[in-house]
Amino acid sequence: MKNRLFALLCGLVLLVSAIPAASALEGESARAADTLAALNIVRGGYALDAPATRAHAAVLLVRLAGAEQEAARQTVTTRSPYYAAPAYARSAIAYAASQGWTTSLSAQSYRPDAPITADAWCTMLLRMLGYSDKAGDFTASGAAVFAQRIGLLSQPFSGELTRGQLFQSIRDALTFSYKDDSATVAERLVARGAASQPTVSALGLLDQELTARQVADRHMAAVFCLDEYDTQEEVDEGTPSGNASGFFISSDGLAVTNYHSIEDGIYATATLSTGETFPVESVVWYDPDIDLAVLRVSRTAVSGKSTSAFAYLELAGTADIRSGDTVYTLGNPLGLGLAVSSGIISSPARDVERYALPCVMNTADISRGSSGGALLNVYGRVIAVTSGAYTYGNNMYLAVPVAPVLEADLTAPGLTLEEVVEIESEKAED
Repeated sequence: MKNRLFALLCGLVLLVSAIPAASALEGESARAADTLAALNIVRGGYALDAPATRAHAAVLLVRLAGAEQEAARQTVTTRSPYYAAPAYARSAIAYAASQGWTTSLSAQSYRPDAPITADAWCTMLLRMLGYSDKAGDFTASGAAVFAQRIGLLSQPFSGELTRGQLFQSIRDALTFSYKDDSATVAERLVARGAASQPTVSALGLLDQELTARQVADRHMAAVFCLDEYDTQEEVDEGTPSGNASGFFISSDGLAVTNYHSIEDGIYATATLSTGETFPVESVVWYDPDIDLAVLRVSRTAVSGKSTSAFAYLELAGTADIRSGDTVYTLGNPLGLGLAVSSGIISSPARDVERYALPCVMNTADISRGSSGGALLNVYGRVIAVTSGAYTYGNNMYLAVPVAPVLEADLTAPGLTLEEVVEIESEKAED
């Protein structure tokens, strides 16, 4: 069973070791709170474990939008439907309602003293960023999952939020772009005069070069585990022939992997960091000689639920890379789940017999199952697709340059996986 039992045991060990201690969670919340305090978004005591209220969420949302002064100019009189809210939150709740970030028509319907749930908070946050549940971008009941799916949240949140969790989600949002890509949240705060450029820069929120942690937090949502099935029997039993990796390059579902990751497959699925699984609809472009393929992933999950968008990675190519440059990989090693690793470029263009193009040789660890994953530069852009390694070497991993994808015509309707198998089988017989 392809070492399935061994892989399962390894997975259980990794799962147990990955459960963070309470102190680690509190430390993460405290670091997020410190960042927000430096930006004057969080004020006073942190009370990290206390429930986050809807009043508190409205105040923080308005500050995050850089609109506190604008909100304060609104007059909330005794006749206002929001006057019954706590004094510190009246103007924020009224302003959030006026912007359409909340649809509550009064303080009573907003319920300012009630705990805020992950879905309710993400609904408000997504609306502030320009997403619309009315237009079908997301659903209020699935807002938290959608936020994680597009990379707005680096961690899954559900149910009622603590203040610490609220702080973490706001910290994540600082480097996320508004839907129109006009700016990140942190950049908008600076532009609106709500935060100073030196402070935002000192906090690393404007840094172009990313650490491995930042790459994982900001870009893991764009990578998926690819399960490939060779026979209908395997499809029916739900037992894939092999595991690989892939990553999105557009919000509507275009994705890149290695050709050998789908070779011989008649069906494939992409499982995201959210745990959702989406079927592969078609192969838009592929080239066996350079071991690349571009897939179209369905926006309707196996469960029947649909999404309006996926997180995706930008492509950069290899023109500017040099030996010694830091690189990161994102993929699905051993089929155990998404992971990040780091290393350096050993050689930017190593000729390898099985590939038609020189490969990027590097030291960022990959394993079987990582094929089709992303090799990123320090700016979080894809330069190559992780593909293999020298069997008898140490830290000699190979990645196929992504440049051909930049030049390919990706507008074609594409072929099914079965059609690709038939075409390549006919070529082999000629």
